[in-house]
Amino acid sequence: MKQNPVKAKLRKGQPSIGTWLSLPDPTSAQLMAQLPFDWLTLNIEHMPIGVETAALSYSAIAAAGTVPLARPAWNTGENVKRALDNGAWGVVIPMVCSREEAERAVASAFYAPLGDRSVGGMLHALSFQAEPDEYYEKANREILLVVQIEHVKAVENIREILSVPGIDACFIGPNDLLKSMGKKPAWNSEEPEFLAALKHIKSAAQEQGVAAGIHVDSAASARSSLADGFQFLAIASEAGMMLAKGKEILESLNLGTTAAVAKY
Repeated sequence: MKQNPVKAKLRKGQPSIGTWLSLPDPTSAQLMAQLPFDWLTLNIEHMPIGVETAALSYSAIAAAGTVPLARPAWNTGENVKRALDNGAWGVVIPMVCSREEAERAVASAFYAPLGDRSVGGMLHALSFQAEPDEYYEKANREILLVVQIEHVKAVENIREILSVPGIDACFIGPNDLLKSMGKKPAWNSEEPEFLAALKHIKSAAQEQGVAAGIHVDSAASARSSLADGFQFLAIASEAGMMLAKGKEILESLNLGTTAAVAKY
């Protein structure tokens, strides 16, 4: 059975960088997997990506040697199971705000005795190039579990959340976190409350031996976040990169300014 190199990197304290996939298209996933990102996360939560499309995308990503991840629609067993059973190597669980919700994520992502994920399916083992019995035996060791910290309630409960066994990383969603503070959603902010929250999350993650992560909009922001101690970084998305490049070309030809590019 293949090992999960992202999980291995985070355990060693090394950074791991990927991006979001927002387009419901296995071909674009296959193309993005040719780039040397460590991982690609399908943004199922907010985009129209169905189960069949997701399964084909996981397969294309894994075949290229990149780690396929999913952000399910919500923190429920059926959503997590559909991602993992169809070939994702891990999940990024949205809006985890309490220890109870963190425990629910762990239960959904792992087999007994760590969780209560049910046994079945075929594509999960195929994605890891394993026999089914081997997958069931070793999946708990290789599945990556990331919880999103994107609300002030999560910041308040961060130590309790990250104390739950099985969590590999926490991932800050800056837009949602700022919105929960009553601030304008943004990639970056100098709001004192926001900066204090980032510091608090990183401190708690370090105490619990969990990798801290964040979503950034550019290479410059990624370099800054790495210098600040973040390990698990998502840089924009394939849709954002596509639109940003188109905007750059059009403006260089003096064809006028374009609408704002996608946030993710």
